[in-house]
Amino acid sequence: MLLQNALRKKASALTALVTAAALALSPVPALAQQKGPPVLRDTETEQLLREYTRPILRVAGLEKQNIQMVIINDGSFNAFVADGRRIFVNYGAILQSETPNQLIGVLAHETGHLAGGHLAKLREQLATAQTQMIIAMLLGAGAIAAGSARGSNPGNNGLANAGAAAIAGPQEMIRRTLLSYQRQQEENADRAGVKFLTASQQSPKGMYETFKRFTSEALFASRGADPYLQSHPMPAERVAALQEFARTSPYWDKKDDPALQLRHDMVRAKISAFMERPETVYRRYPQTNDSMPARYARAISTYLHGDLRSALAQIDGLIQAQPSNPYFYEVRGQALLESGKAAEAIPALRKAVQLSNNAPLIEMLLGQALVGTDNKAYTDEAVRILRAAVAREPEAPLGYTQLAMAYGRKGDYAEADLASAQAAYLRGDNKTARELATRAKTRFAVGTPGWVKADDIVAAKPPRN
Repeated sequence: MLLQNALRKKASALTALVTAAALALSPVPALAQQKGPPVLRDTETEQLLREYTRPILRVAGLEKQNIQMVIINDGSFNAFVADGRRIFVNYGAILQSETPNQLIGVLAHETGHLAGGHLAKLREQLATAQTQMIIAMLLGAGAIAAGSARGSNPGNNGLANAGAAAIAGPQEMIRRTLLSYQRQQEENADRAGVKFLTASQQSPKGMYETFKRFTSEALFASRGADPYLQSHPMPAERVAALQEFARTSPYWDKKDDPALQLRHDMVRAKISAFMERPETVYRRYPQTNDSMPARYARAISTYLHGDLRSALAQIDGLIQAQPSNPYFYEVRGQALLESGKAAEAIPALRKAVQLSNNAPLIEMLLGQALVGTDNKAYTDEAVRILRAAVAREPEAPLGYTQLAMAYGRKGDYAEADLASAQAAYLRGDNKTARELATRAKTRFAVGTPGWVKADDIVAAKPPRN
């Protein structure tokens, strides 16, 4: 009986160890299991990324897959795929890419992972490895237990040691096999990315420049490392192979369109202004720099750090230079709205919505301004605009939060509770979402669309961590 209990405990510990090992080897799934990575939303940046990926996805045969671009609140240079339907890009990758082609090259590489089905294949490899490890560990545990059961005999130490080796040996072999498989995936994604860029008549030089840029750092970090324990190919080898293949492209020397370069620089300036300290922004974009990106960065940084009057004057200068740019009006409205001047923000945000072809995130800002005036004459318009916005952008909590406030102002507490529940659910606050949805169900007639939506939230199971 004691032996059976000991073996049962041993098997349980081994299973936990195997599970931990499998998760450690997995490239990104931890993100999907949490409430979600910190995400940044911006219409201008997302639109640019969509335009960057559209021709690549088309030649990769993924144009109809509705691949989404997600910007992560992280200043390091990184991009990755996690679930087969989204490409995640750190804002640091955008900020540090000096040309559109450099960032497009990174996106082409990630598209290579999607087109190659690498995530699904890696999961298969992990499942196989986990099974192999469980078998090897349990066999090793049996040898350890047998050695322990005969414990008083010194000759039985060899049996216990053999059991320990039976556990450690297969683990190391399987780990190396998986890492080798991941290295091969990276090489395949590089080659696929170059093919997609060439097929869409774009240069692969940017991809090469980006990878080469980080080679010296990676080489320093991996000096003396075992190349078979790297999840990516050793940097020098990878960059050399990429250069050789990429130079075969007839578009190697093709330059970015100047208009696209300007848009790229504008987005980088915007990210710098919102995400970096003002002293860093002014070092990047000193007063002596009179370019549009520099003026954009300084205007945003000025409003963020308290000088609204000066910021508005700078933004108005930008609008005068580019009167059809919706994002200048958006920034003007946002500056006023965040300064407690909701009514004054409305005209600029209306213009931004019009010029952006009703971009839903900008519509949400307009709805927020309409609700923030406390003027009931704006209530019906706010409900109409916010409903349209969340219908096209159903994963943005801001839209539902403002919609709940608009419905509350109308006295429609059933819809207000439902919208509040939807906002809480999207924020990952499942307890509050269920409580609000339960209350909403009591306000709707049974079986109506609102009741069904509320019931779905009550019945939804939170993602397991």
